[in-house]
Amino acid sequence: MSSPEFSLIGIYMCYLLIVSRNCGLSNSSLLRPNETHHRTFNIFRPDQPMDELEIKYGTFPEKLRLKMVDDAREMFYFGYNNYMKHAFPMDELNPILCCGRGPDYDDPLNININDILGDYCLTLIDALDTLAIMGNVTEFQNAVRLVVDRVNFDKDNFVQVFEVNIRVLGALLSAHLLITDKNQPFGQLAPRWYKGELLHLAHDLASRLLPAFENSSTGIPHPRVNLRYGLLKDEDTAGASTETCPAGAGSLLIELGVLSHLLGDPVYEGHARRATKALWNCRAKSTGLLGNIIDAKSGEWKGRLSGLGAGLDSFYEYLLKAYILFGDSEDYAMFDSFYRSIKLHMRKGRAECNHGEGDHPLFVNVDMNTGHLHTTWIDSLQAAFAGVQVLHGDIEEAICTHALYYFIWKRHGVLPERWNWKNLVPDVTFYPLRPELVESTYLLYQATKSPFYLHVGYEILQSLNQFTRTECGFATVHSVDDMSLEDRMESFFLSETTKYLYLLFDKDNYINKRYEKFVFSTEGHIFPIEARFRKKPWAFGNTTHLPMYSFNVSEPSCNKIKEERQYFLPLKSKYLLQISKIFGIEIL
Repeated sequence: MSSPEFSLIGIYMCYLLIVSRNCGLSNSSLLRPNETHHRTFNIFRPDQPMDELEIKYGTFPEKLRLKMVDDAREMFYFGYNNYMKHAFPMDELNPILCCGRGPDYDDPLNININDILGDYCLTLIDALDTLAIMGNVTEFQNAVRLVVDRVNFDKDNFVQVFEVNIRVLGALLSAHLLITDKNQPFGQLAPRWYKGELLHLAHDLASRLLPAFENSSTGIPHPRVNLRYGLLKDEDTAGASTETCPAGAGSLLIELGVLSHLLGDPVYEGHARRATKALWNCRAKSTGLLGNIIDAKSGEWKGRLSGLGAGLDSFYEYLLKAYILFGDSEDYAMFDSFYRSIKLHMRKGRAECNHGEGDHPLFVNVDMNTGHLHTTWIDSLQAAFAGVQVLHGDIEEAICTHALYYFIWKRHGVLPERWNWKNLVPDVTFYPLRPELVESTYLLYQATKSPFYLHVGYEILQSLNQFTRTECGFATVHSVDDMSLEDRMESFFLSETTKYLYLLFDKDNYINKRYEKFVFSTEGHIFPIEARFRKKPWAFGNTTHLPMYSFNVSEPSCNKIKEERQYFLPLKSKYLLQISKIFGIEIL
C-alpha cells in the first residue's frame, strides 16, 4: 500500500488493534486475586503459578481507579483555581507565596524566565484543552472569553520560538479545533458568540514568529524573537544568540502545519518543513546522528552530544507525529533513519527487553560523529521516548525504556533532572513538575491495558501530592536530596502532567475510547487526525505522499506483544527484580 491513507494505517494499525481490543487485566476476572489459593491460576499459563509480583501488580481495584480519577481531577483544579485566584492574568503561579509571575523585565537576559513568560496569560491558555477533556464546559467557555478579552501579543518581549509555539500557539489551535468540532464529543464547548477568535490570535502570534525563519540563511530558525519588533541586532539582548538545538528548531511542524491547513496558507508549514530538512541535512554522515547545539546562522554544530533528552527529544517525536497527522512519507523516512541510528549507537544492555541475560537496556548520550560514549548521565526528558516507541509500535522496547525511569522515580520520590547511571546518583537534582514519565505511562497503558501502569500512575500521583503540594498549588522540587521546593509552577503541569494522570485513570473518557482520532503535541495538546490535514490545497499534484520505497524505507509496521502477554507483567518478574536490586528498592 502506498496511498496517502496508509500513512495513518501503517504506523498506527498494530497499536490501534492493541488499544481497540480493550482486553487486559483491568477488565478480566481471570486474574483477580481473592482470598483463596485459586488466585494464582491463569488460563494462559496453567502449569506455572503466578508469582508474588504478578499477583501484586496483576489487578487494580475498580474503586481505587475511580478514586484516582477524582484525585487527578482535584489536583488539576487545585492548581488551576489557585492560578486564577492568585496569579491571573500573569503567566505563572508562584504556589508558595501565592502570587503571580511574569517576564523578568529587570534582567532581560534571564532566559530561564523570559524564554517562556511573555505577559500573555500563559497558564490559562495552556490549560484550555485540559478543561475540555475533563468536560468542564462552563469553565472552558469562561476561560476562552478571558483569553479573547485579555490576551495581546503586541509586547516588547523576547521569547523562545519553540516554547511559544508548543505552549501558546498549540493551545490556541487545539482549543479552536475543539470548539469547531461538529461532533462536540466533550460537550457543547462552542460559545454562541465564538467567531474564530482563537484562530485569529494564533495567526497573529505565528506571524510574529516568522522573522525567526525569514532572517535565517540556513533554514534553521533563530531561537528567539521580539514579539513586537521581530529580530533585533542589539548584542545586549537575549535575541542576539543564534545558538539553538534540534528540539527547539525542529519541533514546530505540528502547530505551524495545522495553522497552514486552517488558513490555507503554506507559509507556516513551509518554514517548519524547511527547518526540519535543514537539520536532517546537518546529520553526521558517519553515524546519522545529530548534536545538541547548532548555530542557526552558520549551520555549524556547537554541541556534539547526541541523545534522547534535552535539546533533541521532541525533534524525533515530531517527525513521527507529523507523519501520523499529515501523512508525508518523507517525515517517516527521516524518523525511521534516525531511529535505526539511535538503536545502533545509543542502546546498551541486553539485546532484548524481556529475554536473555545482561544489563537492563539503556539509551546513553554519545558523540554525534563517532558514536562513542559522551556522558554517563541521562536526563528526565528522555522518559518521553518510551511514548514515541509506543507510537512507533516498538512496544517491548518501550516497556524497558519506561521501567528505568519508573525506578529512578521510586528511588527519589520524583524524577531528578539528570541522573548518573554509572554512579547511580542525580547529577542535577531539581524536578520542575515535568510530565514525561506520566505521559509514557499513559501511552503504555493504552497499548497494553496492563494494570501495572495504573500502579505506576498511582505512585506518581501520591508522590506529587506528598512532595510538591503547597498552600496555593504545586511547586518545583529544588533538590531531590532534601525535597526542598522552589516557588514556581510551570504551565505544563496543568497542560500535561495532570492531564495524562487524569486520562490514565478515566477509561471512559472519549479520548480513550476513540484514541485513533487524536495525536498529542509535545505539550500535551490534542489535535484531531482528519483527512483535511492530509491534503494540501495549495499543492499541485500529490508529490508529498510518495510511496515509502521512494525513500528506500519499508512500509511502517510494529512488533506488538503477544496477546497472552497482556495478562502478565509488561516486564518479566526476574527483570523487575534485577533493576529493583540495582536501585536498592523493595518491590514486594
